[in-house]
Amino acid sequence: MKHRQRLRPQVTNAECIRCGTCCEKGGPGFHENDRDLIDNGIIPSRCLFTIRKGEFAYDNVKGSLKPLDSDIIKIKGKGNTWTCIFFDEAGKQCSIYDNRPRECRALKCWDTRELERIYAKRRLTREDLVADVEGLWDLIADHQERCDYDKIRDAIRELELNDNDTTRRQLAEIIKFDIEIRNLVVTRGGLDEEMLDFLFGRPLTKTLPNYGIEVQRQGEKIILVPKVKRTLKSELGMRNSENWAGLSEED
Repeated sequence: MKHRQRLRPQVTNAECIRCGTCCEKGGPGFHENDRDLIDNGIIPSRCLFTIRKGEFAYDNVKGSLKPLDSDIIKIKGKGNTWTCIFFDEAGKQCSIYDNRPRECRALKCWDTRELERIYAKRRLTREDLVADVEGLWDLIADHQERCDYDKIRDAIRELELNDNDTTRRQLAEIIKFDIEIRNLVVTRGGLDEEMLDFLFGRPLTKTLPNYGIEVQRQGEKIILVPKVKRTLKSELGMRNSENWAGLSEED
């Protein structure tokens, strides 16, 4: 199948040579049968992050960018790279190899058929893992509703078509809530800050540049500045827009 070429690098061998390329391109997504790895603390939740439902992500099998219909929980990268935090770069080996997730076990760069078969099936979600934690799931669900990526995209489209103060404030309020709930669970709830990207997904201050908006903060003030001519709109088939003036919560 043509789309398999997108997953598969140019290889001539039929066995792993421990080059580390797959580990350097990002950690795996988790599936339901990986749950014990997290529940038993083999892979701590602080080592994970969530690409949230509705967020745009690249589908490695279909070779296209699309909004997710479910969470994807993944292993974090090292620093500002995608390299899996469990990859030992010096030794070119996995530090949790015997307990590696299902996608890692399925991936063979010379034959991606097994990975393609399981890729989008029975994904593990945040609800699967924390729904029974009293109070916590309510916060996550509230955050998902109030910081929904469909709402964010709608607000951006509205500003492109009709730049107005009401939509500016709505978008700024979404970002402000995303910031505040993270601060709340750390300062008042005592949660490990390293768990935030798992519980609430990546901060909007980091993901919105992919939608064409840079987020700047001046004290309590939130300023949204469109990236000049470079947005995700062309890749998503959205209408190209003129640059709109910087957006501020206080405008």
